[in-house]
Amino acid sequence: MRILVLGINYAPELISTAVYTTGLAEHLSEGGDRVEVITALPYYPAWRVFEGWRGFRWRRKRPAARLGVTHCPLYVPARPSGAKRLVHHASFALTALPVALWRALTFRPDLIFVVAPSLVSAPVGWLAAKLCGAKTWLHVQDFEVEAAFATGLLPEAGRVGALARRFEAAVLGRFDRISSISVPMVAKLREKGIAPERTYEFRNWADLGRVTPRETPSPLRAELGIETAHVALYSGNLANKQGLEILPEMARRLAHRRDLTFVVCGDGPMRETLVASAQGLSNIRFFPLQPVEKLGALMTMADVHLLPQIAGAADLVLPSKLTNMLASGRPVLATAEPQTALGAEVSGAGLLVAPGDFIAASQALETLLDDPELRRRLGIKARERALEHWDRTAILGRLKNEFRALARQT
Repeated sequence: MRILVLGINYAPELISTAVYTTGLAEHLSEGGDRVEVITALPYYPAWRVFEGWRGFRWRRKRPAARLGVTHCPLYVPARPSGAKRLVHHASFALTALPVALWRALTFRPDLIFVVAPSLVSAPVGWLAAKLCGAKTWLHVQDFEVEAAFATGLLPEAGRVGALARRFEAAVLGRFDRISSISVPMVAKLREKGIAPERTYEFRNWADLGRVTPRETPSPLRAELGIETAHVALYSGNLANKQGLEILPEMARRLAHRRDLTFVVCGDGPMRETLVASAQGLSNIRFFPLQPVEKLGALMTMADVHLLPQIAGAADLVLPSKLTNMLASGRPVLATAEPQTALGAEVSGAGLLVAPGDFIAASQALETLLDDPELRRRLGIKARERALEHWDRTAILGRLKNEFRALARQT
């Protein structure tokens, strides 16, 4: 098969959707398919184009014989507000459009696979498919419109909210197949009027070979100078939809615990705010994202993984970082209601508290720290869940079969 992949995030970005779009493209090309990727210049999660990639020009890479990647320039706001994000996504759609149309004519893909975010670029993939007769597949990592409402990036009421909903409905209605990353998120697609036979659950996956449970202390503790008995870890994007404001509050409330260090490992728009909120606290430390070769050591450095989420977002996004948290064999402490997509994944493999409730989160963390047998049981369940539901080879194998079935349809 010839497959054209369109998505704003890709390697060398280290986290979030880039990991999965890159992994999918590489898996397909290694399996014999020819793959062309159209993506942006790397910028995430720092919201600045990476050193060595700057300048308004397109970059063409060929990382493997059957895999080609075109990086398109785009506008990257240093402080991404709602309006600036729209311009950011629109700029990628505009610079990706000529590349997509050219690839449609010269590469002649059988299938065009579009990753949202960014939904704004989805019409580009659809137009390219119309030009060459390819089938279309939209993969929804986040429900961007509703997440923007939930986080206040876009006003839900009024003309802007109505326009955003109409755009989402128009895009969803035009793709042959639409997937998302959890059962509740697929159900939400059906609530939006998508017929069940057009939907598919395409989960993110864990790197089960790279992230494995560890009985001995992680060497990363010594490397980062962490000497306390326990580590509560958050690693990933530092943005407003995570509800990260509770982390400094939890550290402040548990400042009496000399056996605990909060570790925040990541970058993003909220980093400065979080660092400022943590001023004067000696039990919380901030580090940059760690390279992928240290992923296993990072994940197993934690005694407890912290996964905050704001109210209203836990059914709209399923944080990609959860997969490796579970794979590490460590319990997860999440701020989500049990009936949400996130709550369902964490239940039995960690503890849940209400979003924004840093007092309950602090109490739950102490419960886990003071009960090693509970941590052990939940950690075992977490690893079992990763093995049962998040295995890369099985997930991508099933998806590849779906691609072939769709391409054969007339």
